[in-house]
Amino acid sequence: MPHIVTNDGTQIHYESHGHGRPLVLIHGWTFSGRFFHRNIAALSEHARVVVIDLRGHGRSDKPKHGYRIPRLAADLRDVLQALDLTDTTLLGWSLGGPVIWSYLEVFGRERVRDAIFVQQTPRQYFSPEWKLGHAACYDQAGLAITQQQLTNDPAGFDRGNLASCLATDLPPEEERMLLAEMAMSPSFARAALMADHTVHDWRDLLPTLTLPALMMVARKDTILTPEGPAWVGDHMPNGRNMFFEDSAHMVFIDETEKFNRAVIDFLGEPR
Repeated sequence: MPHIVTNDGTQIHYESHGHGRPLVLIHGWTFSGRFFHRNIAALSEHARVVVIDLRGHGRSDKPKHGYRIPRLAADLRDVLQALDLTDTTLLGWSLGGPVIWSYLEVFGRERVRDAIFVQQTPRQYFSPEWKLGHAACYDQAGLAITQQQLTNDPAGFDRGNLASCLATDLPPEEERMLLAEMAMSPSFARAALMADHTVHDWRDLLPTLTLPALMMVARKDTILTPEGPAWVGDHMPNGRNMFFEDSAHMVFIDETEKFNRAVIDFLGEPR
C-alpha cells in the first residue's frame, strides 16, 4: 500500500487518483479515506485527488503517541512535502477542518491554494457565550461518556455513530464496508484524539485566515447544529457557506452529486 513516513516515523497511507492540480481529502474522527468512495471517481476527472488516512485510522500506523491536532497538521505537511504537492486545495470534513486550521496557523499557506470545509464547528465545547457546539460531547463529562462508550463497546459505538451521521439509508454492503473501516481505528487512538480535538477553540484564528474557503453546512445534522459550521464561513474574510438541505454529518454521502459538483466548481474558480 502506498504510504509516506512522517518525521516521527509514522506511516501515513494515501491513495492518488487522476491528474492535475492536487485536491487532498481529509476524513473525520473514527473514519478513513474510504468514506469518500462515492466521490473520488467524479473528482479525479478534474484534479489529482489524494486521499489520506490520518494516523490511528484506516491503513495508517496506530502508534501510541501523537493524537493531537497539531501533530495531525504536521503529518499533513509531511504528506504534501513527500508527494511534492503545490497549489493544493485541502478539503477537511469534520475533524479534518481543524487539521487544516492548525496547518494554516503553524505553517501558513505553504503549498496551499484554498480550502473546503465540511460540517465542522469552530468550538465543540459549550460556554456561557457559545452554544453551537457538539450535541453530546460538549463538556468534560460528555467527553468522559463518549470515551467510556467507545472503550466498552466499540462495535456498538460505531453502529450508532454511523447511523447518527446520515440522513439517508445505506445499502447493507456499503454499511458493512464503512463499519469495517471504522473498526480499524483502535479505541485508545480515538479516545486520545477526541480528548484533544474537542477542547480547541478556533474562533480567534479563523478571521485571520485570508485564503479562499468554502464551508459546506448540513441542515439535518443532529451532531453539530448548522449554525456552528456556518459561523466559519461567515467569519473567514474570503469564506462563504453552502447549505445542504437534505444532509446530516456526511454531506458527501447524503447529497453525493451536489457535493461533487460543488467541489468541482470550487476547483475551477480563478484565483
